[in-house]
Amino acid sequence: MRKDKISNAVIRRIPRYYRHVDDLYYNGVVRISSSSLGRIMGLTASQIRQDLSCFGEFGQQGYGYNVEKLRSEIAEVLGMNKQYKIIIIGAGNLGRALIQNFYFAKSGFILDAAFDVASDVINTEINGVHVHHIDALEDYVVECKPDVAVLTVPRSVAQKTAERLVGLGVRGLWNFTNIELNIRDANVKIEDVHFADSLLTLSYMIANRDTP
Repeated sequence: MRKDKISNAVIRRIPRYYRHVDDLYYNGVVRISSSSLGRIMGLTASQIRQDLSCFGEFGQQGYGYNVEKLRSEIAEVLGMNKQYKIIIIGAGNLGRALIQNFYFAKSGFILDAAFDVASDVINTEINGVHVHHIDALEDYVVECKPDVAVLTVPRSVAQKTAERLVGLGVRGLWNFTNIELNIRDANVKIEDVHFADSLLTLSYMIANRDTP
């Protein structure tokens, strides 16, 4: 795998490959060509081959891709077999919605626990996930060593919370706080989720749909 040569654009397409190949697998498709997969994904066959070649040789010329094998190999590329531990910081509306509706296990993550400051949710369970007081965070992280924290806290405490987690050794942050975190540690990986950005992208496309 040529990690030093893989662009961010390719990395961000890999989950899309998994999603589509996973659908094909569960629909009983055994084999698919790069042309057919490209039509499904809105990409060219050459783009498919170029992207996947960054991670190894997955297909056979004249045969295409074995769907089950490709699914497994992409899952390995994405680290889905590593069973990362993940916690949620902020069990309010968004945090609760993620706990109740997002299939962390399907993406290879084990949701261990949630943390909050609100007395009405502390020591309760949401979909089987225990909600701890935020003051218990240090002891919990030392004992359980989660890999990733989901931030669904108010933006006013986002930076401070992120620094606290990084100081405890958490190396992945899934950030829903709508601010850009300032973490100067190359070993810490941050994925920002901005719902407004996605909606405004749609707004732009609608506003400019008649533009050639």
